[in-house]
Amino acid sequence: MEIFSNFPLWASLFAIVFAQLVKIPIQFIAMREFNPGLAFATGGMPSSHSAAVTALATGIGLQEGLGSNIFALSCVFAIIVMFDSTGVRRQAGEQAIMLNQLLKDFSHFVEEARLWNSKAEYQKREELKELLGHQPIEVFFGGLTGILLTIALHTLLF
Repeated sequence: MEIFSNFPLWASLFAIVFAQLVKIPIQFIAMREFNPGLAFATGGMPSSHSAAVTALATGIGLQEGLGSNIFALSCVFAIIVMFDSTGVRRQAGEQAIMLNQLLKDFSHFVEEARLWNSKAEYQKREELKELLGHQPIEVFFGGLTGILLTIALHTLLF
């Protein structure tokens, strides 16, 4: 099966797993907060999206050559993904923060004005996800993670 010998694919998948797992100790060191759920969350340091696409592009570059068309395609793909994670997705997260605050403020106002009998129903609602996108530094280190991991794997395996 050729899929098991596809180095760029496996380097990219390894970069995703590594970036997701390393978020836990980074968060612990920075905030003194142990949160194993970060391994399955979007956002945070480093960006696993950036690690994945840069690992893919680096693996393709190492295997196919830096002058290949598929390397060019993977580089443009990586740039688009990293640009999106610092732009649209980050802004969606910022808006989610504001909407969640508005919901909290509105709830407080209603509770103060009168007793709200359906409060239990309101508490069942899940807040909008705020940690969607990345700060530019998170994308940078995610990209650097992908490149360095792929070069190290290529050196060890080939």
